[in-house]
Amino acid sequence: MNNLNFSNSNDIRAEEKRLYEEYKKKVSELKKVKKENDAVGQVFTKGLLPIYVLHILNIGPTTGNYISHDIGERTKGKWVPSTGGIYPLLKSLEKDGLVIGTWDDPKKKFRKIYSLTPDGKKEYLRKKHLLKSKIEEALEVFKIIYNDIY
Repeated sequence: MNNLNFSNSNDIRAEEKRLYEEYKKKVSELKKVKKENDAVGQVFTKGLLPIYVLHILNIGPTTGNYISHDIGERTKGKWVPSTGGIYPLLKSLEKDGLVIGTWDDPKKKFRKIYSLTPDGKKEYLRKKHLLKSKIEEALEVFKIIYNDIY
């Protein structure tokens, strides 16, 4: 245990500040580790889902349930994102002005149909161009790792 000798209140304040800065640094490190851990296994959900949702909406307006079902069909069942991931993403895209959701029956509010906005179309084309080389690179890395391991 430390024997701390403080001769005045300035010493105490300086030590409090030092401890607080140390605390902030540790919290920041812990948050970084948590963020990295959360990212593991979320390549599809965080990285590919937004661009794929924009892609599907670029084909035509549809519901969140259909987007999930369509991704499942297109990937032959290897990736079927839950609607619990689709709807928050659609809400976020809607908030950003990239998609617009309209009720099929405004009185019953049973199904919301989502469409790309003009800004959404531009963002889709921008991301599609931007991510092409990154996805190709990732595929190459996956092949190398696969071949090394198996």
